[in-house]
Amino acid sequence: MRAATVIAVLGLALAGGAVITSVNAAPDAAKPAPVPLKAVATFVSIKDPAARSVALFQEAGKVIQSPRCMNCHPVERRPTQGDDMHPHNPPVAGGQSGHGVPGLPCLSCHGPANVPAWGEKIQSIPGDPKWALAPVEMAWQGKSLGQICAQIKDPARNGGKTLDQIHHHMAQDQLVGWGWNPGAGRLPAPGTQAQFGEIIRAWIDTGAKCPKA
Repeated sequence: MRAATVIAVLGLALAGGAVITSVNAAPDAAKPAPVPLKAVATFVSIKDPAARSVALFQEAGKVIQSPRCMNCHPVERRPTQGDDMHPHNPPVAGGQSGHGVPGLPCLSCHGPANVPAWGEKIQSIPGDPKWALAPVEMAWQGKSLGQICAQIKDPARNGGKTLDQIHHHMAQDQLVGWGWNPGAGRLPAPGTQAQFGEIIRAWIDTGAKCPKA
């Protein structure tokens, strides 16, 4: 029984791309200092509403273009991982549903919560009850911030969502919120989800203008 348990633990760690250093080692629980976001009030001094709207989305872009978001928004339907956004290891595909392909669903390795991996390179395997790739309508990797902005606010390209629905998703969605609690070994998204939601709300209220592509 003990040998079988050890084999199972090693198999899970290797499947998640972890490198075992010691079965008794603990992952580095220290979290990197989060990158701050500017408060919405900071942008009030920009008198032109259109210019303020663009500046607000550029600030939101710190989150949108961070690895915590981009890794799950690939154009090729193959997730990336890590702060350097390298190809997912082991190689996987999201499939049409975003939950993996037959025989290798995401839940093969990703559970409902982050799990310590005791690895040298991978300190934890990320998890969330809603773990999945973003819908194909929200594929962002390789696009400029202006292109992402135009896609986000276009119902023909964002899955038919209104701006209010976009705001609700970014400000309150649980899986989006994982970006600020990504597990050991990953840099959290800038600021907080509440701050991000406030910036998106202010962007919408000032006309939802986009930066130049």
